[in-house]
Amino acid sequence: MSHSLTLRRPDDWHLHLRDGAMLRAVLPETARHFARAIIMPNLVPPVVTGAQAAAYRDRIMAALPEGMAFEPLMTLYLTEDTDPADVAAAHASGLVKAVKLYPAGATTNSASGVRDFARIAPVLEKMAEIGLPLCTHGEVTAAEVDIFDREALFIDKVLDPIRRAHPGLRVVMEHITTSQAVDYVTAADESLGATITTHHLVINRNHILVGGIKPHYYCLPVAKREEHRLALVKAATSGADRFFLGTDSAPHVDPLKEHACGCAGCFTATNTMSVLAEVFEAEGALDRLEGFTSLNGPAFYRLPANEATITLTKGDPVTYPAKIDSGDGPVTVFDPGFPLHWRVDA
Repeated sequence: MSHSLTLRRPDDWHLHLRDGAMLRAVLPETARHFARAIIMPNLVPPVVTGAQAAAYRDRIMAALPEGMAFEPLMTLYLTEDTDPADVAAAHASGLVKAVKLYPAGATTNSASGVRDFARIAPVLEKMAEIGLPLCTHGEVTAAEVDIFDREALFIDKVLDPIRRAHPGLRVVMEHITTSQAVDYVTAADESLGATITTHHLVINRNHILVGGIKPHYYCLPVAKREEHRLALVKAATSGADRFFLGTDSAPHVDPLKEHACGCAGCFTATNTMSVLAEVFEAEGALDRLEGFTSLNGPAFYRLPANEATITLTKGDPVTYPAKIDSGDGPVTVFDPGFPLHWRVDA
């Protein structure tokens, strides 16, 4: 017997599209199911000004296949030299929906990120004034800090002081991976939200390390213990409106993943909705999937929910391609490790 579930068309509140040939290859994988996405600005060089964001948006729209509808929601890469006036103008124009904070060295293409957080105070003050959200990659980068502790320490040492210094600032903790992050968001006021990725709902650190290193499960922030994965699942499926989907779908060609110093990122754009339906069904929470994928994010970003819908149908297992050809090389699609019975119908 088959079952169906109709949702408002979802959005992705954290997405990497890259540029050039990779952009052209992966954009259709998102646009097939998602109406909008917050676009990460960590290109080389990064997207740091309104003019650069406008040019990148034009390249994205030029890469969109005919007949597909998709709206890229642009962000700026926060540096210690970011001009508050440029940020305000880009926001006022309707182009930029958020500013992204990368601690320098935290993840892919983050070398231009922030080292001295005091130097970004004028930008944060302006953002608080105009209501522009700050999206954070929430990890400290000091070499002496264990990689599995970097998110929890970021909350205490960086994020909480920023929020106390700028009480009007709206913040999204992106791709949270710990129970500490869940607890911090839950206890905070409505100025704080968090995205949760597809892959962090499915994998823990054993998936990366047990039985040999699995490079296609390696991501940053790295997956943590099972107790943290379970906390993320509980938060995502709870119906709490300050948790919403941000896939952090991050394409890298296989030679750069399967490498002595492999790149961080899981490419989940292709099969995210099928994977999420399985996760939510297992928790008896299919009625809350629409909130997580389609309602909570727009509400936090003060945008209308999508009017269009998608329908997921449960039946025989659905298969997705194992790899996407990027033109620069193959990109491996995330394997959740269990059968997917929910397919997305047009």
